[in-house]
Amino acid sequence: MTTAASAQKISVRAADAPRSGITLRVTSESFNAGGVIPMENVFTGCGGKNVAPQLSWSGAPDGTKAFAITCFDPDAPTGSGYWHWLAFNIPATTTSLDAGDGNDKSPGGGKAAYNDFSQSTYCGPCPPKSDGEHHYTFTVYALDVEKIPGVDSKTTGATVVFQMRGHVLAQGSIMGRFGY
Repeated sequence: MTTAASAQKISVRAADAPRSGITLRVTSESFNAGGVIPMENVFTGCGGKNVAPQLSWSGAPDGTKAFAITCFDPDAPTGSGYWHWLAFNIPATTTSLDAGDGNDKSPGGGKAAYNDFSQSTYCGPCPPKSDGEHHYTFTVYALDVEKIPGVDSKTTGATVVFQMRGHVLAQGSIMGRFGY
């Protein structure tokens, strides 16, 4: 059984549910929902160009003061998944990022936190070659604070999500796939 198949059997406690019950609509011009993530967006160590995908979102509820974005691979053979990208404190007036914006340390006018590649920038899909297909979930969070308390460029994924507790008004996701 591949790690990706066995990962589906692992239960991980999800972050707190959004307070508003509203789901953001998240789309990408770089890949289709549920589709294959192109080599343009794949990590350079796996033959790609590591360009952060274009993302757009809509439907934020009243009271939204900022957005955060994560890219997470639950299929990584770590027992706890793998954080590929964490962007936070993105102004509420921003509703999209162009392709490549996540490669900047201030995507959309916000900041980037520490991913599992030990970088504060987007790092694309790069599963082990023998591991099968992985799923990469890009989630946008609408927050009721302009700045997530206690989060900076060295904060890790689990801590970013923990520090958002109680501040998530709405969220939405788009998932893409990549494997060899």
